[in-house]
Amino acid sequence: MKIVISEFMDETAVDALRKGFGADSVVYDAALVDKPDELAIAAADCDALIVRNRTQVRGALLDALTKARVIGRLGVGLDNIDVPACEARKMKVIPATGANALAVAEYVIGTAMMLRRASYLSTNAVIEGKWPRNALSNGRETAGSTLGLIGFGSIGQLTAQLARAVGMTVIAFDPVIADSHPAWMDTGAIRVSLADVIADADVVSLHVPLVDATRNMMNAERIAAMKRGAILINTARGGIVDDAAVAAALKSGHLGGAAIDVFEKEPLPASDVFAGCPNLILTPHIAGVSAEANVRVSSMIADAVIRELA
Repeated sequence: MKIVISEFMDETAVDALRKGFGADSVVYDAALVDKPDELAIAAADCDALIVRNRTQVRGALLDALTKARVIGRLGVGLDNIDVPACEARKMKVIPATGANALAVAEYVIGTAMMLRRASYLSTNAVIEGKWPRNALSNGRETAGSTLGLIGFGSIGQLTAQLARAVGMTVIAFDPVIADSHPAWMDTGAIRVSLADVIADADVVSLHVPLVDATRNMMNAERIAAMKRGAILINTARGGIVDDAAVAAALKSGHLGGAAIDVFEKEPLPASDVFAGCPNLILTPHIAGVSAEANVRVSSMIADAVIRELA
């Protein structure tokens, strides 16, 4: 039995795999993702491959997986994995569904509060002896505002619960979840159309996969339809939001703030698209990554791999 892990995984979960299959059976190198030739060689005779979001399980790597039965995904998005091709080769693709939902939900609520208040970027000014109190005295409270969720799966539902706890009204759009689904009553979210989420929310948060229907979903036209001063948060996938349109809306003052954690190309290439944008938070695809979430995600996938290969 051989298991290859190409990106970082919690050591306790790695040890569980070693205990289950033997230390020599587990190849763990978090840098393998950046060494495609070595990864292909290691994967050629593996029974399971465990990845995060950067390892592309398609093309040459997929062709190298002649023996693998399981692809474990340390996260929930599957756009880096050719799932149909894996399944056609009798490989089971297992994401860590729900394990990082709390980390993402907290990121959304935390950044929403920070951006609405717009008062937390003054550290350097205060250190320099400046006192921008008047300029920062018009921040907006979160309680009483409306959170609009585009996508209402497990992460969206947990985000809604946290939002309600801090006094927000929650509206959501998801064409897949029926009116009768208990999540609407359980979370107190109100089901509305996509257009209504965009037009009525003070904070719009995206929780949809990147597919043809969602690519460039938040383009210049839809951003223009948002409330003036609204906040846009993207923790879903790069390519869903038009970054240039976000930058233009921030600079014009139409958007009151934005938090973007995911990008079409990662790492984000050096660019001046976002240069000079006010009230902007850019993070390196870490909304779903916390110490606790890493333990949950890693443990879930380790357990799933052990079950599948037992």
